[in-house]
Amino acid sequence: MKCGVVIFPGSNCDHDLMVVLKDLTGEAPVKLWHQNPTLEGCTHIFLPGGFSYGDYLRSGAIAKLSPVMKAVSEHAAAGGFVMGICNGFQILCESGLLPGALLRNTNMKFVCKNVFLTPGNTKTAITSTLSENSVLTIPIAHGEGRFYADEETLKNIENNGQVVFRYCDEQGNTTPESNPNGSLNNIAGVCNAGFNVFGMMPHPERCASDSLFNTDGRALFESVLALANA
Repeated sequence: MKCGVVIFPGSNCDHDLMVVLKDLTGEAPVKLWHQNPTLEGCTHIFLPGGFSYGDYLRSGAIAKLSPVMKAVSEHAAAGGFVMGICNGFQILCESGLLPGALLRNTNMKFVCKNVFLTPGNTKTAITSTLSENSVLTIPIAHGEGRFYADEETLKNIENNGQVVFRYCDEQGNTTPESNPNGSLNNIAGVCNAGFNVFGMMPHPERCASDSLFNTDGRALFESVLALANA
């Protein structure tokens, strides 16, 4: 397992992600600058959160054109693992690697707080260590995190088990009140039809250390590591 973290101008969660990955794998992940045309042999690619350049047009609309994204797309097409968090999720949707889109929050405000998540599918690479009734406390920090898809796409996502996480309350109920941004069906994260590309708006890397008094996000990375070492 060789991890790579793609860095765009404006990425600001890359260091958090690299700390978690090094702690779990014992090796520092490769820093992949967005102009790098290759993945330098990395097997697991992560796109961190932040504000990639060009977000003023539409989140991820310009970042998807970076040279590294061609390599990421080829890696994904070959079945390689790819995970985008927050802005990384937006970029993967803009690149066509994940279904749907991320729109402005319904309250038109930037939301930064802890939310509750429950897995939509516990058989994926990032949820296999979780139980179906798990409730995780994970922070969010976004202004454009409202998941949207047309009716047919949404139906396919639901029927194929591609919903990875949903926003819920503390008891695991997916209520309108527990939805922080107006996402359709309380969707907080999805994967592609091949179950090798993942995206989520909440930040598991920000709650994966005892020093942060919350390790709920660590389970996602441990799941990826366990599968890689299986």
